[in-house]
Amino acid sequence: MVAKSSDAFRLDDRVAVVIGGTGVLCGRMAAALADAGATVAIVGRDRTKGEEAASTLRAEAAARSVEFIACDVAARDDIAQLASTVLERHGQVDVLVNGAGVNAATPFLDIADDELERIVAINQLAVVRACQEFGRHLVARAESEGIGASIINVGSASGLRPLSRVFTYSMTKAAVHNLTKNLAREWGPLGIRANVLVPGFFPAEQNRKILSPDRVDSILGHTPLGRFGEADELAGATLLLASDAGRFITGAELVVDGGFDAVTI
Repeated sequence: MVAKSSDAFRLDDRVAVVIGGTGVLCGRMAAALADAGATVAIVGRDRTKGEEAASTLRAEAAARSVEFIACDVAARDDIAQLASTVLERHGQVDVLVNGAGVNAATPFLDIADDELERIVAINQLAVVRACQEFGRHLVARAESEGIGASIINVGSASGLRPLSRVFTYSMTKAAVHNLTKNLAREWGPLGIRANVLVPGFFPAEQNRKILSPDRVDSILGHTPLGRFGEADELAGATLLLASDAGRFITGAELVVDGGFDAVTI
């Protein structure tokens, strides 16, 4: 019997890890995964914020399993411990979302080493390390049991085209885009898919401080839908990439930006 199309988006009996899940955008991505039936581990540094986020999602998703795990993604040892904890508790990982991110609007010639290193560590190296630490399990499981997985790395419109005022953020996100395509090529034969979810302009924590009135006008004038995105509007793309509905999608940059990237002059 052919499954209903809606069933292909279900994630029952699957385990999802959402790094950066205490933030606005990844928090709604975590909610979408939980609503689809997944057991979800929300990952972040702030325990109070994380426990509140997990509690809220448990209430929203009824009996779905949602937990918070504290982790400093800038440290490899913490990421390794995170992977170990999830596997000890659940025995598997089916969906990995890498969405932790920080931003800064420092002019290029004024970017100090400490700021540069912090942004690279969180936006870029944390993704590399998480893909390595969780990837060991994903590859071993795929080789021994023939069970694939989905990696969703959160990219950025600035990873596709140069944007002003966000030099280091853009550089690190472009690296995430490239890494994801390489992982798709490397692990595709095992059934492990890797894709980039590319949000356009969503007023999230990391970009509010650079959304001056003139920049808002410029963004909206460049966006055919004429508005910013809302966090819940990432849900559909998240489920497509995470579920069997997207089982033939890998190495893709799925852009959710109201048409921003389609506009030139």
